[in-house]
Amino acid sequence: MNIYIDNKKYEIKEGKNLLEACLQLGLNLPYFCWHPALGSVGACRQCAIKLYKDEDDTKGRLVMGCMEPVRDNVRISLEDPDAKGFREQVIGWLMTNHPHDCAVCDEGGACHLQDMTVMTGHTYRDYRFSKRTYNNQDLGPFLNHEMNRCIQCYRCVRYYKDYAGGKDLDVFAAHNHVYFGRCGNGKLESEFSGNLAEVCPTGVFTDKTLQSHYTRKWDLTYAPSICQGCSLGCNTSAGERYGTLRQIANRYNGDVNGYFLCDRGRYGYEFVNSHQRIYEPAVRPHSNGAVKKEQVVEVVAEKLKKGRVIGIGSPRASLESNFALKQLVGAEHFYIGMSDADHDHTALALKILKEGPARTPSLHEMEHADAVLILGEDLTNTAPLMALAVRQAVRQQPMHETEQTLHLAPWQDAPMREAIQDKKGPLFILHTFPTKLDELATAIHRGAPDNLARIAFALAAKLGADVAPVDDLHDEEKTLVAQMADALLAAKNPLIISGYGSGWDHFMKAAANISWALQQQGRAPMLSFTLPECNSLGLEMLGGHRLDSAIDLMEKGGADTVVVLENDLYRRADEHVIDALFANAKEVILIDHLYNQTAEKATVLLPAGTFAEADGTIVNNEGRAQRFFQVFVPKGSVQESWRWLLQIAEKAQVPRLSSLQNLDDIVWAMCVAVPFFEKVQQIAPHADFRINGQKIPRESHRYSGRTATLANENVSEPKPADDIDTPLSFTMEGFRGEPPAPLIPYFWSPGWNSVQAVNKYQTEIGGHLHGGDPGLRLLEPHLNGRPHYFREAPDRYIPMPGHVHIMPVYSIFGSEELSMHTKGIAQSAQDFFCIYMNPEDMHQWSISPGIWVSFDVDHHSYQMVAVPNHWLPRGIAALNAGLPKSKIIDLPQCVKLSGAEALHATR
Repeated sequence: MNIYIDNKKYEIKEGKNLLEACLQLGLNLPYFCWHPALGSVGACRQCAIKLYKDEDDTKGRLVMGCMEPVRDNVRISLEDPDAKGFREQVIGWLMTNHPHDCAVCDEGGACHLQDMTVMTGHTYRDYRFSKRTYNNQDLGPFLNHEMNRCIQCYRCVRYYKDYAGGKDLDVFAAHNHVYFGRCGNGKLESEFSGNLAEVCPTGVFTDKTLQSHYTRKWDLTYAPSICQGCSLGCNTSAGERYGTLRQIANRYNGDVNGYFLCDRGRYGYEFVNSHQRIYEPAVRPHSNGAVKKEQVVEVVAEKLKKGRVIGIGSPRASLESNFALKQLVGAEHFYIGMSDADHDHTALALKILKEGPARTPSLHEMEHADAVLILGEDLTNTAPLMALAVRQAVRQQPMHETEQTLHLAPWQDAPMREAIQDKKGPLFILHTFPTKLDELATAIHRGAPDNLARIAFALAAKLGADVAPVDDLHDEEKTLVAQMADALLAAKNPLIISGYGSGWDHFMKAAANISWALQQQGRAPMLSFTLPECNSLGLEMLGGHRLDSAIDLMEKGGADTVVVLENDLYRRADEHVIDALFANAKEVILIDHLYNQTAEKATVLLPAGTFAEADGTIVNNEGRAQRFFQVFVPKGSVQESWRWLLQIAEKAQVPRLSSLQNLDDIVWAMCVAVPFFEKVQQIAPHADFRINGQKIPRESHRYSGRTATLANENVSEPKPADDIDTPLSFTMEGFRGEPPAPLIPYFWSPGWNSVQAVNKYQTEIGGHLHGGDPGLRLLEPHLNGRPHYFREAPDRYIPMPGHVHIMPVYSIFGSEELSMHTKGIAQSAQDFFCIYMNPEDMHQWSISPGIWVSFDVDHHSYQMVAVPNHWLPRGIAALNAGLPKSKIIDLPQCVKLSGAEALHATR
């Protein structure tokens, strides 16, 4: 439809408000309270415009742009003197109590408030009296709180409470004394609290981890990157200064994470700066210390020439690094470095998504599901942004109904929420433990995983799946099955979610059956699986043998040398099993970035670059291949794992790799060797890409200069490092316009120095980036032919006398390996090694809470602290998965209870 702005005709899409329309057209209209993901409430009164009845109206009236819908042939003015004067007065009263502390504020130079103040022309302050002041709160290890900077835009509570579902942040008092905070000091409980630092348009909530090694944001070197914290592949901008990683900020991707990150993804980067980093190569026992890079390459090449070699890959290493290792040792000698359970779940997910007719959705598509079924998964702890997407999905059905009956637009946030109240769309959760999404659920059913999977199989049968009937359900379970079937059949965009979280693959099989049955019923279901790590699916696509096969091979003397890629094998199998593997190896060559338990066994250590010091590709749970780029030149001899392997292959004269030199070479070789990865060559421009003959700078034009960054070492200016692998430069020199979406290191536009500058990069507000969002999907549904259903449901669970089935329990803080090197995340994690048990089981076996109990696994005894859990069924126990002290790795397992021993009475 057509609109007229200051007598100029524009064409705009229907369903927007006038503020969105202006921003989308590239016009600068100031705002505070509005946010693309949060909608409009008209709280700040900053986006005032003049609205006219028709072309003959010369007087008009002032309205707020964010509250006025786009209508055909509507006439407005941004430049009208009344509108401009009103906006200037508004910023004046909003700034009445704001302190003059830009010079010391963490947001200085990247502040939305600064941008809007300049935009409105509010240069001098009229207020000359005492300012209102507040006491600030300690909100935990992630966020600073400075309430004196607040301008009462209400964004923080709208995001935290309404969007993210947080309970412990609110607004207090009224009028000119409004306070945004908690009832008292204490860590914010939401797993998405870090987004407040970007949602807040001023410096009320700022990144505490950045403050601990503070630098101005314009002095950070940025690169486009991908979060390593889980399988969702959220896009990030990683910022570096003086050779250390200082900050992770959200990098908008309309298909994936949108405007937000979880706290593990935002703050779990400190492993890059860890004291446990490996910076120099080492050879044991021949060298007493570090050796030169060229020497260690020759040493490793000679070792590989002489012995029988196997390679063990990693789900946290890039596709390129895993491919290089596979080519170096040969496909028949390459093993997937995942635990048996993780490998089984990932392989099953890949099979279902490749061969089945149901489409796996992006996070953005999940937000628009109008019925959701979650099977055996605690999304908040295994795939946090997916949980945030589900929170938006449950609003879809009541929003659509309200839209039809009251003619409200989705962006009209306050009236829409007032109309909806507590109404929610269908959400069903079948899981053993309570989850944070339970409060939104239509129905929840808990029990033993096998029994829950039987309910899901019965649901598939009711929907028409060709599966064996499940006839022994209780009346309550039958009612639930009927309720879920009706809701899924009535939905236009049903979403089925399962994954690795419970350790039982029957949930994934049931999820596939349900989605395929809905497909045959003429629906368009979405099927999504959570996966263990950032590149689990990519590694499975690459292919390789099981880890336990490598263990068997070494036990039989089938190899002399083991090359381990970015993997602590003690997190993949029980300790005694990995001890045996290394005991049978003459040489253990480890390429990794952190010193860990596997590093203690290595005879050769090669320092690998982290995601911040390397380029590579990973594939998320959706099957979307995405590129991450090196942020800075690392210290010492650190380099990409794939580059170590290429150099070793050249010395060892391995023809498959010896001619490859850079990232483009290895990506090309990988796509030739594995045609399934053909699209990977297209996900980002090649290294020779230039715009007007220039590279894309990693540093902003305001950067303080190269000399200053190394002044503590040498006052003379060194030659900047040259990036031979990408079109990015390590300097501030280069093309200053908008680069292609995969190469955007940070969002900036003249007059827009804060994260709000992303509006200038979008095809429409809240939509895709210009040219399309980064990444390409490698998986599409197989629509031809009938699906091969998983016919057999598991048997009903019956406790085994003297035994317990141990299942894993995951936590957003603690279960992931690398983020635990961040102090704040380590503080938030479980700090003791415990096993959760049903209180009746504990009473039967005379186990008191806090007592240590012994379990036998493969003739090895483990001691754990017993903790009662009322949600666990009889005969089932649970362990915190991934914690450093978790010795039983491959879960679930059925183990024999040896007895209760009062070894210690402390918890």
